[in-house]
Amino acid sequence: MGSTCRMTYTVLESPLGKIEISGCEAGVHRVKLLGKMSPRPDSQKVASSRDSRESPAETTAALAQCAAWLEAYFCAPELVKDLPLPPLHHPLFQQDSFRRQVLWKLMTAVKFGDTVSYQQLAALVGKGGAARAVGGAMRDNPVPIIIPCHRVILSSGKLGNYTGGVAVKEWLLAHEKRLKGKWTN
Repeated sequence: MGSTCRMTYTVLESPLGKIEISGCEAGVHRVKLLGKMSPRPDSQKVASSRDSRESPAETTAALAQCAAWLEAYFCAPELVKDLPLPPLHHPLFQQDSFRRQVLWKLMTAVKFGDTVSYQQLAALVGKGGAARAVGGAMRDNPVPIIIPCHRVILSSGKLGNYTGGVAVKEWLLAHEKRLKGKWTN
């Protein structure tokens, strides 16, 4: 699947720094936080701007849709719930697997501003004893923020790890909690 895809890339400027979105005509393959981030404190004052590595004609509709979704997440999160998710075409989403089930359940069951423990998420997919495997699924998530692995925390209430770094996870959770009270889900 991935080897036959003609990949294109878009770089989005965000409050967390640059985010690279890659994908093909069929959908988004990866959302990647570039480099070590130092989250900017005020997301509302940072304008998002897109920079495509290819000519605008080369940017797929899926990448443009993903960039628009991410811009809304950072700048107008109250609109995110009304936006369609960009199509996902990473090989992980092309097969039925435990990792895919966990990621889809996370995306549909854990809402903006909420958190869930690894153990609770394992129970939601019917595998209550698979908290470590849930952690592996979070680590392998090819589209962070879109599939909100930052919302998964330890049962103790501690944050746990995050591919983008703990400071990024803290920022994302604070961003959602701060804005959740400003509008109704």
